[in-house]
Amino acid sequence: MLMETNGRDVLVATALRNEVIRQTSSVELIASENIASAQVLEAQGSVFTNKYAEGYPFKRYYGGCKFADEVEALAISRAKLVFNCRFANVQPHSGSQMNQAVFLALLSPGDTIMGLDLKCGGHLTHGSPVNLSGKWFSAVSYGVRRHDGLVDMDEVLRKALVHRPKLIITGATAYARVWDWEKFRLVADLIGAVLLADISHIAGLVAANLHSSPFPHCHIVTTTTHKSLRGPRGGLILTNEADLAKKIDLSVFPGLQGGPLVHVIAAKAVALFEALQPGFKLYARSVVANAKAMCCKFGQLGVSVVSGGTDNHLVLLSLDAFGITGKQLEAALNRCHIVTNKNSVPFDARPPSTTSGLRLGSCSCSTRGMKEPEFEALSEVIFSVLTRLSSKRIDFRFESSVRAQVFDLADRFPFYLNRLY
Repeated sequence: MLMETNGRDVLVATALRNEVIRQTSSVELIASENIASAQVLEAQGSVFTNKYAEGYPFKRYYGGCKFADEVEALAISRAKLVFNCRFANVQPHSGSQMNQAVFLALLSPGDTIMGLDLKCGGHLTHGSPVNLSGKWFSAVSYGVRRHDGLVDMDEVLRKALVHRPKLIITGATAYARVWDWEKFRLVADLIGAVLLADISHIAGLVAANLHSSPFPHCHIVTTTTHKSLRGPRGGLILTNEADLAKKIDLSVFPGLQGGPLVHVIAAKAVALFEALQPGFKLYARSVVANAKAMCCKFGQLGVSVVSGGTDNHLVLLSLDAFGITGKQLEAALNRCHIVTNKNSVPFDARPPSTTSGLRLGSCSCSTRGMKEPEFEALSEVIFSVLTRLSSKRIDFRFESSVRAQVFDLADRFPFYLNRLY
């Protein structure tokens, strides 16, 4: 039975309040998360929630869309400025749907696609057999080199020549190094494939010129807006080619989605405006510097970092030497209010539900203002939990001590949510 006081939904209000407490009192190190600004939250929770605007700006199937048109046109123009491209579709509801829209625009069921193997850092929507991309299409995967953890371009070329995919996908969810878009384009041109770059994780770094842009080498670029770009949860599809842009627009609507989420598009417009400000580059530099500081400290402590380091916001640890799983370490850290996620490492013998690795990201804590010394300290705290867990000496008293350190760090770097409730 719904509990309410003066018409207020107490159960949801309590969950919201508890989530604010969790976020403000924890250290968030999940690579796919960030902290959107108060202005982004305000736009996403705005009266645009009430508006149905099926279609595209100035070509709607509903009346009353004057201001919805304005805000979507703003989001489009800002996306083109941020990523220096000619066309942008800002309507995809999520990362999965933006990639599905590309598939719908370019492929027929049974066509061959090629993307990075899930166990090597690829994403579910890049051809995983448990995902639509692997169920509807003939998916071929490429991997990384065993000796250095870098994308194996020889394998990319070899498999491309053998399988002749219509679409080659670059980008990842757990790959910490720079992508060589130019080499991938050479392979794509050799077999007449379309080249897609999914830059969901590194979009903010691309926007800040801290990672090379996939343009002009990639035909299509997709990205979520809620990771390093620091916006609301949603997706973008970008291209420089008019014929592809037309196919993509028709694929998003009416092909895949119905009415756009105008309130989310408004929040995307705000986030893209923020990405155009000088302060965003300072933040992005901090994101990379902080991730590198973590890698360096873990290396000094004897923890193996996949690929030997990072060029972006992401740090992937291999735990094999410690005899524990990613699932075990994630749970122990979570009890200490350090929020991470288990993750497969290249050539992982354990299943994705257990994993031999832990994935860390620097975006959220960098947004809170933490710098290299704080990230080095966090690495030492994580190492202490790891070694205690490995030696089976972890206990309530130890975890209480770690929580106290985490609470102190969180208190020193508050953000606007602390003032909401």
